[in-house]
Formats: sequence, structure tokens, C-alpha cells
Amino acid sequence: MGEPARILTIEDEQPVRSGIVAYLQDSGFSVLEANDGLTGIDIFRHEHPDVVLCDLRLPGMNGLEVLSTISSESPDTPVIVVSGVSLIAYAVQALKRGAWDYITKPIHDMEVLESAIHRVLDHARLINENREYQKSLEKLNQELEQTLGRLREDEETGRRIQHQLLPEDDKTLGAYHFQRRLYPSMYLSGDFVDYFAIDAAHIGFYMADVSGHGAASAFVTIMLKTLMGQYCDAFWQEGDDTILHPAQTLSRLNCDLCRQQLDKYLTMFYGVLDGQENTLLCSNGGQFPYPILHDGDTARLLTYRGRPVGLFEDSDYTDDLVDLPGTFVLVLVSDGILELLPMDFMQERAGDLRARISGCDLTMDRLTRGLGIEQCTGLPDDVAILIVKRDSSHE
Repeated sequence: MGEPARILTIEDEQPVRSGIVAYLQDSGFSVLEANDGLTGIDIFRHEHPDVVLCDLRLPGMNGLEVLSTISSESPDTPVIVVSGVSLIAYAVQALKRGAWDYITKPIHDMEVLESAIHRVLDHARLINENREYQKSLEKLNQELEQTLGRLREDEETGRRIQHQLLPEDDKTLGAYHFQRRLYPSMYLSGDFVDYFAIDAAHIGFYMADVSGHGAASAFVTIMLKTLMGQYCDAFWQEGDDTILHPAQTLSRLNCDLCRQQLDKYLTMFYGVLDGQENTLLCSNGGQFPYPILHDGDTARLLTYRGRPVGLFEDSDYTDDLVDLPGTFVLVLVSDGILELLPMDFMQERAGDLRARISGCDLTMDRLTRGLGIEQCTGLPDDVAILIVKRDSSHE
């Protein structure tokens, strides 16, 4: 448990002050006390309490002056006026000068005061958390603006940066093997893939396709990589398990991207593999074609729908749990691959792609050769491919 909140009560009536101090101490607070305004200000400046309780009628420096001083010097410190003056005009004046709440004496039920203290403490905490979050976002914005500036100055450097952010190809994490390819239609890609160990039992992976092409879309992929890294850091350092829950992760990404007002959005499939249970927990943020899961005999689509990420502030996402076979191959492709297939209709192209995913011995080289990607020049759209495999016979 953390340190108890420290309350400074500035009250000139000894019986009233003693009653407040005794009750708050019994309630677990640490209490400081002053019998006049000047003493209260001096204690406030030296001790920096979490909440100040202040009477209006005080000897020397009156309560409104105390309130104005504290609000000026530390506007985030909650001040609750506790006064025998019940006139509305005084309450309005106190609130205008920065009071967070106003309670009239005599206090017949001390729980009212305690409830007010908890309320302003929660409000102050939320304000502080929001400020820290805004600082982190501002820092992130600065980093991303610098990155975007470098992309504009030198596209070659930008492409090198983007490829450095990609995970190692042909990588084994736990019982699962990952392969990836990324083919940009321009110098930089709006598609992105990643996979990473979350903890000893869980592995995260995703495929994303940012709207548009070129440097602006590539910039969002870098932002995505940064945000996902922050969610992982929050898990490792703070125990925030959002990264283990795909729907929660997509919801947080959606909020963060909408807040940035980038005029960009992305489709994204995010999954978390549980190596102990051999399951996949996943959520789809508008990604199409749907992932294809082949168990060695048949291929099936993971037909999970969802809204794109960063497009609508009110988007909701759902988790889907897939029990995986002991041996399988899971293939994710971005929609740019459909442009390379000869059929006239999109559903026919998706069906043709599914037919090409045959057998658990599928390799990235075999798939790309069959699609003719390596020989294709001037791709109409970015193409990303991610293959996840598990072979229980090798365990």
C-alpha cells in the first residue's frame, strides 16, 4: 500500500479542528493542522499536502485569500472549503477562486467530508494521469515528427529505418516459426508485420495495412510499432496486461490514433499465441483477406470482422479464441496480393488465394513463387505476407 494521503486543515476553532483531525486520522489519513491563514500557507508551502481543508473566516489572512494563494501557487492541489458561512454568494465566490468543493459547518456526518476528500483525490489523480499521458503523447509526437522529417529528407534512410523495425525473418519463438515478406508498391510501405515474445508463454503478432501509400503511410507504421512497443513496456514494467488481450489492444490503438488526427487509419489483425495451451486469441480490425489456417488436411478462413483502427472513435473490438491443431500453418496476407490474381471479382480472388494455401509444408518461397510476386514490377499496392507454423512432429 502507498503512503496515506496528507490533509492540511486550516481552522481557527479548536474543537472543530480537533474533531476533523481525529476523524481523518482514524480514517487512515495523515493530518496537518493550522489555526490561522498565514500559518496554513506556511505549512502548505513546506509540506505540500494532497488536500487542503480551509475555513473562510480566519484571523489575519481570511479563507478566500488563503484559497486564492493556494490556487495560484498550486492549481492541482484540491482545496475544500469547510465553513459555517452557508450563503450561496460565498460558495460561488469560493468556487470561482479555485475551491474544488464546499461543505458547510457544523458537519453532522463526517462521512460527507471523507467522501468529498476521496472524490477530490480521485479527480486530482485523474488530472495528473492525464497530464502524464499527454506528456508521453507529446513526446511520442515529437519523436514521430522527427522520424517523418527524416523520411522526407531522405527516402532511402526512411526505407532502411522501416526495414530495421521489421522482425527477424525465419524466426522461431517457442513452438512457433515465423516468416514474413514485405513488398512496397512505392519506395516505402504502408503495410507492416511484427511478432514478438510477450512473456514465457505468450507470443504476439500482427499484420497492419495503413490507408494510402508512400511516406505518410510508412510514418503511421512506425507510429504503430512505437505504440505496440509502449504497450509491451507497460506489461513488463507495470503489469498492464492490455497487450495480452487483442480486443483491448485494438481499442487502445484506436483511441491513440484517433486522438492524433492523422487523417490516416489502418486495418489490423492482432493475435496472441498461448504456447502452453496451443491456442490463438485474436481480434480483427477490418483486415481482409481473412487469415487462412491449414491443419494439414483442409484450409479454413478465420472469418472475424471488425472496424478499421483509427477511423471511428466509438469502434468496439471482440476477441475470438481458436484451438490450434498440433501441426498447422497460418497465413496472413494484405489486400495488395489480391491485385495480382487474375479473377474479375474480389471473392473469386480470395477463393483462389485460399486454394493456393495447401499443406503444412508450405514455405514463403513456394508461396511467393506461385503468386509471381518476385517477378512483378510496379506493384499496384503494397503486399505483406506473414506465415506462422507449428510442427508437433519436431517437438
